[in-house]
Amino acid sequence: MSPTQHFYEPRLGHGLAHDPFNAIVGPRPIGWISTRNAQGALNLAPYSFFNAFNYVPPIVGFSSIGYKDTARNVEATGEFVWNLVTRPLAEAMNQTCAAVGPEVDEFALAGLTPVASRLVAPPRVLESPVSFECRCTQIVQLQTAAGSTVSSWLVLGEVVGVHIDTSLLVNGVYDTAAAGHVLRGGGPGDYFTIGPEQLFRLFRPQ
Repeated sequence: MSPTQHFYEPRLGHGLAHDPFNAIVGPRPIGWISTRNAQGALNLAPYSFFNAFNYVPPIVGFSSIGYKDTARNVEATGEFVWNLVTRPLAEAMNQTCAAVGPEVDEFALAGLTPVASRLVAPPRVLESPVSFECRCTQIVQLQTAAGSTVSSWLVLGEVVGVHIDTSLLVNGVYDTAAAGHVLRGGGPGDYFTIGPEQLFRLFRPQ
C-alpha cells in the first residue's frame, strides 16, 4: 500500500476520526425542502444530499436517509419547494434540523415566514431569495451493488416555477457570488459560503 495514500473499503470502515465521504463530495448545495402533508400541516427540513439532475426540463432531487416526514409528504401530495439557504439564513436553517414530530411546524420553530407558492400547495420561505416550486417525478429507494435495498430514498422533482429576488439578476444573469449561497461540507458541522473571490471562468472548447 502506498504510504502517501489512505485506502479503505467503506464496508469495512474508514479507520479515521470522521467519515470523509461527505467532505470529499462537497461542498454541496443544501436541499432546504418545504412540504405540506395531506392534512395541511407544514414541514421544512434541510437535506445535505441535494443537487440538480437535468436542464430541460429542470429536475432537482434530494436523498432522504430514512423515510422522513419530507419524503412521506412528497409521496402523499406529489409536491415540494426547494428554498435557497444564504448566509443570513444559516442559523434558521440549522434550527429546522431539529428532530421534532410531524405536528411541529418548522417555519414557526425557526422564525420563518411561509408564503404561498404560485403553482404548488407547499409554501416557500419568504426570507429565501430563490425558491423552486417542484412536482415529484420519481421516488426511488436506493440499493447496493448487490441489489439489497438501502434505507434511503431519492426524491426527484420537476421545477415548474422559479422565484428569484431581482437584486440577484445583473443584466439578466443570476449573480451566484452575490447571493451568498451556503453549502454543506464535511465533518460534524462544516459549511461553506462562496463569493466573488472564488469565481473563475472556463468556456467550452469550440
